[in-house]
Amino acid sequence: MLTADERTQLADLLRAAETGRAPIDPLVLAYPELDPADAYEIQLINIRRRTAAVVGHKVGLSSAAMQQMMGVDEPDYGHLLADMRLDQRTPVDAGRYCYPRVEVEVGFILGDDLPGEDCTEADVLERTEALVPSIELIDSRILDWKISIADTIADNASSAGFVLGDARVRPSEVDTKGIDAVLTRNGEDVAAGRSDAVLGDPVVAVAWLARKVASFGVRLKAGHVVLPGSCTRAIDARPGDTFVAAFAGLGDVSLHFGRSAQ
Repeated sequence: MLTADERTQLADLLRAAETGRAPIDPLVLAYPELDPADAYEIQLINIRRRTAAVVGHKVGLSSAAMQQMMGVDEPDYGHLLADMRLDQRTPVDAGRYCYPRVEVEVGFILGDDLPGEDCTEADVLERTEALVPSIELIDSRILDWKISIADTIADNASSAGFVLGDARVRPSEVDTKGIDAVLTRNGEDVAAGRSDAVLGDPVVAVAWLARKVASFGVRLKAGHVVLPGSCTRAIDARPGDTFVAAFAGLGDVSLHFGRSAQ
């Protein structure tokens, strides 16, 4: 367990890496005792420093593909902030990020607060206003994405941005476990998957998240966006790339990266 000063020091390093677009060595190299509990506290230090409002949460590493890619065997979570919301019609500057990648996710828009420690999948279905096609922009402030589970948790679960499509579909109108998704980059298929890649059902991931954040005194609230995890592997984003994620029964969403990186 780290001291409060050590947690603050690591939070400072991550914040500087993000604002300066200068990735740092894995935190666990200097602090091998860093555990998930410490890492969530470090995450919260930096979230409290931000002026933008919390508008939701994301589950990370919830698919077998992503866990294998990152060499971990459990999910994590991070916060979504208002200044992380991207627009389909506004190009994103890839130069704002260290190692930008995109993920395909079935987003949840909550119509009512979720319960905490006792949240069930039935609660999630009952209190979700709509499902929405989404792309999450992930990034790592850790050098070359060489992350442990503690590194990515401390780094806000590698969150960087998110974009939502226009469609809104009630959970009762689709099979939440059987939503096929295809991601194209510049018109070419680069990834495909199905929503059951996320813990067997993305609803399970949202219920897990509600229970997990409750242990930190956090609730998932009405109006918030929840991204339960990626249906596919993450794909690198480059200046000039245009991504479109198409979801069966849910519509599509796009994200364009401008050509002139800063």
